[in-house]
Amino acid sequence: MLTRKQHELLLFINDRLKETGIPPSFDEMKDALNLASKSGIHRLITALEERGFLRRLPNRARAMEVIRLPESIAPGLGGRKFSPSVIEGGQSRTAPVPRPATSNENSGSIAVPVMGRIAAGVPIDAIQHQTHEISVPPDLISSGDHYALEVKGDSMIEAGIFDGDTVVIRKTQTANPGEIVVALVDDQEATLKRFRRKGASIALEAANPAYETRIFGPDRVRIQGRLTGLIRRY
Repeated sequence: MLTRKQHELLLFINDRLKETGIPPSFDEMKDALNLASKSGIHRLITALEERGFLRRLPNRARAMEVIRLPESIAPGLGGRKFSPSVIEGGQSRTAPVPRPATSNENSGSIAVPVMGRIAAGVPIDAIQHQTHEISVPPDLISSGDHYALEVKGDSMIEAGIFDGDTVVIRKTQTANPGEIVVALVDDQEATLKRFRRKGASIALEAANPAYETRIFGPDRVRIQGRLTGLIRRY
């Protein structure tokens, strides 16, 4: 499952290749997707490459080819206002309601869907779909829906969150200052950071002095969940 921006960019590149045989420039792609900078285009193209939809040709400026298109296109996608979510799996963009783990009904553990990987460093593309489930102790689960994410990166190490850990997230669109959250930036990138407010702006704060705190306008950040627990395997 592609994010909205990934989907739009892939179709834009495909249409331009069909019309002219020449890929669009980064400026043209940036303008077509209404992005503020070309760095967002670089991240989208990298994500499409990693997912096997697009290939950049070596030793040729701007040269790329569309390998495949999504198998289905949602009706009305082009004209519908999109409210992205970190979770975009199956027929619904909401996480399944946790249920008792079937592997050991007497353990009291809860089966929580793992929705992919989240960056605890430089933001990566929004989480895409459920990959598997894990059994979580009940004391890591509060009320409401939950999902889990595998951590990639080291920017939250001073909060005790390391590369390869699995974090348990309670779905919510609000957070209190100082809480660790899953934040969706510019409707296309997800990251795990500590939530702060700086006047009218939102700060996403790392727990590693090697990383700078990033400041955004309030319309650029959507809270997708709040950290409730952590699972680590040795």
